[in-house]
Amino acid sequence: MQDSQKEIAKLRAEIAEHDRLYYREAQPKVDDQAYDRLKEQLAQLEAANPEFDFGESPTQSVGDDRLEAFESYRHRMPMLSLDNTYSSEELIEFGKRLEKRFPGQTLKYLVEPKIDGVAVSLTYENGKFIRAVSRGNGTEGDDITQNVKHIDGLPETISDAPEILEVRGEIYMRHGEFERINAARESAGESLYANPRNLAAGTIKLLDPSVARARKLNIVLYGVGACEPDNFFTHQAGIQERLKEWHFPVLEKYWLADGIQTAWESIEELDALRRKFTYPTDGAVVKLDDFTLQREAGFTAKAPRWAIAYKFEAERAETLLKEISLQIGRTGAVTPVAILEPVQLAGTTVSRATLHNEDEISRKDIRPGDTVVVQKAGEIIPQVLSVNLDKRPEKSEPFHFGAHLKELGIEAERDPGQAVWRIVNNNDPVRQQRALQHFASRACMDIDNLGNAVIEQLVSRQLAKTPADLYQLQENDLLELDKFAEKSANNLIKALEASKGCELWQLVHGLGIPHVGKQSAKDLEAHFGSLDAIMQADEETLEEVDGVGSIMAQSIHAWFSNENNRAEIERLRSIGLNFTTKCQAPASGPLSGKTIVLTGALPNLTRDQATDLIEKAGGRTSSSVSKKTDYLLAGEASGSKYAKAEKLGVPIINEADFLALTD
Repeated sequence: MQDSQKEIAKLRAEIAEHDRLYYREAQPKVDDQAYDRLKEQLAQLEAANPEFDFGESPTQSVGDDRLEAFESYRHRMPMLSLDNTYSSEELIEFGKRLEKRFPGQTLKYLVEPKIDGVAVSLTYENGKFIRAVSRGNGTEGDDITQNVKHIDGLPETISDAPEILEVRGEIYMRHGEFERINAARESAGESLYANPRNLAAGTIKLLDPSVARARKLNIVLYGVGACEPDNFFTHQAGIQERLKEWHFPVLEKYWLADGIQTAWESIEELDALRRKFTYPTDGAVVKLDDFTLQREAGFTAKAPRWAIAYKFEAERAETLLKEISLQIGRTGAVTPVAILEPVQLAGTTVSRATLHNEDEISRKDIRPGDTVVVQKAGEIIPQVLSVNLDKRPEKSEPFHFGAHLKELGIEAERDPGQAVWRIVNNNDPVRQQRALQHFASRACMDIDNLGNAVIEQLVSRQLAKTPADLYQLQENDLLELDKFAEKSANNLIKALEASKGCELWQLVHGLGIPHVGKQSAKDLEAHFGSLDAIMQADEETLEEVDGVGSIMAQSIHAWFSNENNRAEIERLRSIGLNFTTKCQAPASGPLSGKTIVLTGALPNLTRDQATDLIEKAGGRTSSSVSKKTDYLLAGEASGSKYAKAEKLGVPIINEADFLALTD
């Protein structure tokens, strides 16, 4: 009994960690099938030991994707999960249970592709799009309206609509866009995203809408939640037709099946077609078509009894792992990649697979020369699942990451408390190339005519090692490069000169400080106002910045404490790069020195437009309410920020009040 209690506690903790990684970090470490097996194992143990009370079981949870940085909004009708199966027998049994419940009736089922994306609920009031909310914990989710608004094909208004309508579907990323983003990251020496679903989930929760817009997301709608009047729809198939009439992006194909056996035949047909779809699919959803029967069948705590998800088995293949290659990123991070004997998998030839990090290699005991099992379950980048030990060569030896680095002459150390190895030698040419590529990229200093091929030549000819070296280049230096003439050399020198006036956040981002991305750089600029102030800040002061946690604060402080980095900063200062914010509040502005937090959807202004007005009036925006907040600008569907402002006594204003203040 004690062993069972320990095993239940262990499984619950393990599932909780996987939930955190999947729903909040968008970086799962196990595939869906392995996760489902853990939940099934826990459910069986809990059923066999009902005397143990651990509180609510994760087997009855839909997860929780909510983040503190977002407003919460309560769904009018809960967004539940679905029971799922990998077995045709269990699918048929699901149908038989419903036949027993509704004897003598021919049950019709709607069979839909199961999109491997991020669940979303869109609210329309009197035909007008009001907000977009993530699934969250099923009861309430994050308001992600600002990022969803930019998805192509989403109607702002719909005609002949019910008074209240929650339209539900999935946000996803197409294979081509995913490959485009990863190709850019690979050329910059950055780690690759594992699959479109994870990247879509991370993108939709970005705090900076401009970054979300740069990553093209798509949406497909297929269902409804709350609807007033509640008899507007009578059948599931009717929803599909009406969504199409309203010009929503809808499913490419669905099936209306008489009986569960016909539904299974539809799933087999879907399996043969699904690779031609523009969105990633990992299964099929089978629903009773009739809403009256749905209501009679009812719900469990987490899922409807009238629907089930059938998941396709992950596609796997065995192949030879020829070698473990190392990829170096902009910050010197070393990422291992499996070089494989090419093998056909999910319709493509696979020759590389991610190995993530040293701990992943050790946990799976992956060695060069092994025959490995590779999986590609809706994933663009394959992953090495396991090793076929029966085929392991007799003289095989464990792969030692640190020793391999030394053999290659790479000076690297493992980051304390992390699984990342990072090059410590700033003179490593590959690291220099990656750092300069990042510095010159559009997301940083945006230097035209300074592409990867040019940077590779500059480093190999020892014309540039650091960002400051770029600004010392002369026309004669550039004329030594391949495919460079006088005009192209002049253009690059002009672009370098123009970049000296870039925004402060662009420089902070371009420096390549570990853990500091574009939004973090903007937050640092807004809080400190100058590079010198950021450099002088201790860890405690850095943690006062919205969005900067302890790990990032440690990284920033350590980077600026490094003598070589400080010397580089002084070189950039002497060259004339901009070290101060260009957003200083004008003394005469009506909001001079004021901090405003925005929340909810404003009647006429977008968030970007409101922010622009605040900055022009001399104020600044912040993402969180505190005692330092001067005003909360609140629109419709204001959530936790509104409550916090009331609690702290922060003045709450509407759009009209705000416009009067800025006039």
